[in-house]
Amino acid sequence: IAEIGFLGVWDHKVQFSNSGTYFNYQKNGGQDVLFPVSRISLEFDFNKRNTLVFLYQPLRLESQVLLDNDLIVDELTFPASTSVKLLYNFPFYRLSYLRELLPTNEKYRLAIGGTLQIRNTTISFESSDGTKFRTNRNVGIVPALKIKGKKQLNQRAHLELEADGIYAPVSYLNGSDNEVVGAILDASLRSVVALSDPVKVFLNCRYLGGGAVGTSDNSKGPGDGYVKNWLHFSTVSIGFIYEFN
Repeated sequence: IAEIGFLGVWDHKVQFSNSGTYFNYQKNGGQDVLFPVSRISLEFDFNKRNTLVFLYQPLRLESQVLLDNDLIVDELTFPASTSVKLLYNFPFYRLSYLRELLPTNEKYRLAIGGTLQIRNTTISFESSDGTKFRTNRNVGIVPALKIKGKKQLNQRAHLELEADGIYAPVSYLNGSDNEVVGAILDASLRSVVALSDPVKVFLNCRYLGGGAVGTSDNSKGPGDGYVKNWLHFSTVSIGFIYEFN
């Protein structure tokens, strides 16, 4: 399954260190335009009711802006009226399992399961003259719940609803002493039409959101390790499905 389209930012804010600016990417960081987006996945059905899904989603937002106000990132100040290059790179890799609950229903399908997502984050701020720079990088595993539903409209067309999501204290999941709250939600509605026996095409609308807030217990500085990062994105894409029987 492969798709390509565009991404729009509803709301996106980030803060590094308690003394840092809670920076609005959408209003002040050049994320008020559309960005290209793509996604590829492999789905393996076995024993009629079970599905494994391998997904890769690149997500790279780059912009350059002239600051209206001072921007403080991990105790470094980027002065107002100076130019800053911004990078928000958040690709993720996902392995999911689904169990079909309505295997004999010809019109409806409903499956539930779980997801393990590897996040691979790089968030950078760099002055255009190269004299000031801050970056925050992180790799981690995020578990989530997964659900997928399908309604058959006719012999050639159907609708799909799919969602991966969780909201939980990160300390509860990884045993940390610090209270870090995190959340993800990746939800889509897809309209699928069969062109031929192995090939289907689709139009997909997706909401992609989440983030985290709290203080890391392994921060090496600069800054105090506090991070607040919340995002709300939407995507519209077209794609195709090729089925091997």
